[in-house]
This record gives sequence, structure tokens and C-alpha cells, in this order.
Amino acid sequence: MRRVLNVIRLQMINRQTFIWVPLIVLAGATVISVLIYAMIPVDTPKYGGGGQAPLWYFFAIGISAMSLTFPFSQAMSITRRDFFLGTMLTAVLASAFMGLLFLIGGGIEMVTNGWGVNGYVFYLPDLWRVGWFGAWTVYFTLALFLFVLGFTGATIYKSWGLTVLTIVWVTLALILVGLVFLTTRLNLWEQVWHTIGDLGSFGLALWGLVVTAVCMTVSFIAFRRTVP
Repeated sequence: MRRVLNVIRLQMINRQTFIWVPLIVLAGATVISVLIYAMIPVDTPKYGGGGQAPLWYFFAIGISAMSLTFPFSQAMSITRRDFFLGTMLTAVLASAFMGLLFLIGGGIEMVTNGWGVNGYVFYLPDLWRVGWFGAWTVYFTLALFLFVLGFTGATIYKSWGLTVLTIVWVTLALILVGLVFLTTRLNLWEQVWHTIGDLGSFGLALWGLVVTAVCMTVSFIAFRRTVP
């Protein structure tokens, strides 16, 4: 466990990556969103997705944690297993912290009536339908999933090269298009939307955690062949 914690310390040496840049992106997206809300001449609540910006940045963090930090860790004689576990634990902690920031932002918006302009960046009713824990789970899952997706892509690239990575992405795209094609031909869209509605944002987030766990497994298998 000490070696795993040392990996967390290694990942956090450059605090810009995991802390300051996401905070700057979050603050910038919030200010820009509020200014836009203030220019909209309506009294009804205004909602936007600008707050998602730092969550998508986690995709780049995942790539950086693999492609930049991993070679340095090998020079320090850190085992691949310890590096993988430490990096994933770092991602979990960072995602949890980001989810907490979104909860704080949502609380501020409820107290201030949407920053005084009835505009909401964090308090999105569909996400908060089951309470603060449901909203936190959605934000946590999205950040962690994007981190793992970036880390997995970088791992595949480091293990088998750009050709295999391209084949993987094209295969996933074909599978997605194939599912859309079958759903359209079988007239299943109504059932699909009903299922999504029944699950809600919290249910979808739980399934997102399952998909994230699968990506982690794939990443761990590929990680054993990674070249620093």
C-alpha cells in the first residue's frame, strides 16, 4: 500500500494537471456561462452545460498520466501493478473532488437564485432529481470514465502502436453505428427512450461505473505489454 501511495504522490507532483488547470477551466466556464445568462432577457430558469468543461479535461489527464508519468515511474523502479493501482486511485480521488466542487456550486446556485440571474451551471434538475448523492455520482462517474478512457487509449497506443489504436476506435464506431442501425430498423427507439427515462441520470451513472470498470480491466491487460 505504501508503494501505491507513493504513486499518488508521484502523480500529484505536478499539481497543475490534477488541480489547478481543472479549477481554472471550471471557474472560466462558470463566469462565461453566468455572463451569457445575464444577457438573456427572460425571467425563466436558464440551464447550460458549460460546467462540463473540466470533466472532459479528465480525458487529457488520463492520456498525460500514462504517456508522461509512466516512463518516469519506470526509472524509479515502480512496478507496473503499483503504478496502475496508484494512478487509478488518484483518478478516483480527483473525480470525487470534482464531484464535490459541483455540489458546492449547485448549493451556491440554489442559495443565490442562480447567481442572481436565474441561471444554472451546476444545479441541473434532471441530475439532482434523486438528491445530492445522485448528482455527485453523475459528476464523479463522468470524470472517472473520461480519465480511464484517455488512459486506456494511451495504454493501447504504448502497447501496440497507432495502427491498433486506430483499429480499436474504428471498431467501436462501427459497433455504435450498428446498434443505431438495428434499433432504427427494429423500431426500438421508443423502448430505448423509455428505458433511459426509467433509469434516470443516477441509473445511467451506475451503468457508467460498470463500463468504466470494464475499461479499467482492458487497460490493465494492455498495460502489461506497455513500452515506456
